[in-house]
Amino acid sequence: MEENIVKATIGSELNELTDKIGGCFKTVNSREMARKYLLGLMGNAERKNGWQMAEQMGEATPYKIQQFLYRGTWNADEVRDCLYGYVTEELGDPEGVLVVDETGFLKQGKKSAGVKRQYSGTAGRIENCQIGVFLTYASPKGYTMLDRELYIPQEWATDKERRKAAGIPADLQFRTKPEMALDMIERTDGAGVPYKWVTGDCVYGEYYQLRQSLEENNKGYVMAVSGKACVWMGCQQVRVSVMIAFLQTDNWIRLNVGSGTKGERIYDWLMFDINTPSDLPGQRKLLFRRSISKPDEICAYLCYSPETVTLEVLAGIAAIRWTVEMCFAESKGEVGLDHYEVRSFQGWYNHITMVCLTHALLTVLKALPVFAEALSVILPESSDDSLSAFKKGRGL
Repeated sequence: MEENIVKATIGSELNELTDKIGGCFKTVNSREMARKYLLGLMGNAERKNGWQMAEQMGEATPYKIQQFLYRGTWNADEVRDCLYGYVTEELGDPEGVLVVDETGFLKQGKKSAGVKRQYSGTAGRIENCQIGVFLTYASPKGYTMLDRELYIPQEWATDKERRKAAGIPADLQFRTKPEMALDMIERTDGAGVPYKWVTGDCVYGEYYQLRQSLEENNKGYVMAVSGKACVWMGCQQVRVSVMIAFLQTDNWIRLNVGSGTKGERIYDWLMFDINTPSDLPGQRKLLFRRSISKPDEICAYLCYSPETVTLEVLAGIAAIRWTVEMCFAESKGEVGLDHYEVRSFQGWYNHITMVCLTHALLTVLKALPVFAEALSVILPESSDDSLSAFKKGRGL
């Protein structure tokens, strides 16, 4: 395919997206900077920070980029709302799945909004970091970032001077991570993003209000829970850990739930009926997943579906949670999710929102026949192989 056709194809998709978000930016200069920022995040710079992106854009200094992030007169939430529409239009499907999870951003010092010594799954230990809670979307058409919230710990919530210095709004109240997840899911409902299921780990699965909200809105869920969770089976309340201890049964069903980064994901599965309120149209279930190579490793999930479903369907939804890990890995490795140098509350949202938008754009471009050629044509050349790694990770 001729180079000009390739460039026109990729350029058309980029222009369509920048047109969608154009109304969020009040001036011609800010709209053009938004386009450049998206293009810079897509580029081959090793680090998507001010200096390297400025060099890629042909700017002598990073001042325009810093101005765009720090003091730009645009609203990241308006851009996020455009992201809802873009994902719905390009990837939306009635069988869509929302995935909630969090990721850490390692930081030095004490001035970045919300930073503290706290557990980071990214590091696998307690580190000085910020925590972002994310909502991602997965459908047969692809998976991508959809929404984001910066977790502000309680000690920040009560420190007026520290909040002011980091630009945290005075009226922002402390919210737990599960509360943030529920807020994002409710925003998704309001935006009309089509989905049928929600999945997440036990941090979110054990938040009863989240599960209750989904049931009331006729949405299904497959949420991980820890051994301390309790369920009602008949007239007896049973702790999940006790059930796991007695799961010596030959009734496990072995299923292949798809390909992952380490090959086929094959597990043993077992499902039980649990009590469901009479006013709900569906059925709650308790699902167990057992590792084949390490049979002592058993995970539990609380599930609900408004309609009758099989174990195979619920196992498939549980397995879709891996897509959020892919979103984090791709976004950090390829579009600079954790490359930001901003400290302010609004700066964090500005950068992260543009990264989410860029990841969605790349997900859409992946489906184009000319995708592999297109990026090599439109983006600045680079000596590193990060783009090749991205393509390989995406199966291109």
